[in-house]
Amino acid sequence: MAVLVALGAFLMTLAGGWTAQRVTDRRHLVLGLAGGLMLGVVGLDLLPEALAAAGTEVFGVPAALLLFVAGFLLAHLVERLLAVRQAAHGAEEATGRAPEVGLTAAAAMVGHSAMDGVAIGAAFQIDDGMGVAVALAVIAHDFADGFNTYTIASVYGNARRKALAMLFADAAAPVLGAASTTFVTIPEPLLGGYLGFFAGALLYLAAAEILPEAHHQHPARSTVLCTIAGAAFIWLVVGLAS
Repeated sequence: MAVLVALGAFLMTLAGGWTAQRVTDRRHLVLGLAGGLMLGVVGLDLLPEALAAAGTEVFGVPAALLLFVAGFLLAHLVERLLAVRQAAHGAEEATGRAPEVGLTAAAAMVGHSAMDGVAIGAAFQIDDGMGVAVALAVIAHDFADGFNTYTIASVYGNARRKALAMLFADAAAPVLGAASTTFVTIPEPLLGGYLGFFAGALLYLAAAEILPEAHHQHPARSTVLCTIAGAAFIWLVVGLAS
């Protein structure tokens, strides 16, 4: 049952990626919306889940928040190291973006989607009602995941083929994650720590890369409205799922 339900997440992820690639003539709006979706996922979905799951404190600070900061700093460090390496090898820097950063971030999205599938399977192990509720939440926000995965991979200068490969990997990840719960159970504190770490990396990409890029060529009010709409959409999804 969990795997069958996760197929809905597969289709919704592909729908999000298809939408992202069809609106290339409105790239600034796509990026603005992606930034809002990412901000909403971090602040309204990932962090609350991480704090609830990884409730232990380390020197007076919740472990999930420490990992959140670590994820943010690691994303910044990886981008800087890859940019320096790119410059040292004389690579073309017309966009100022290292393609490896986009692939790394997209791969993190794939890992997050796999954890979504694990969450579906774990919820079904408790009871069918909880499984359906968790699955609906995952399916609803997997549109944003597919949208963001394709956008992140392509905005850093990766070829369309690579961006599509990451999109399909992201779509398949919830199905594989749900299937894995028949063999493995992930401890809740470990899952919460991962969500906090991933949230920090995602926030860095949204605030330091995606949103500045959205306003670089087209500083328009419509881009800001798209960002607000993206965050509001995640709020709506979280509210309906709760």
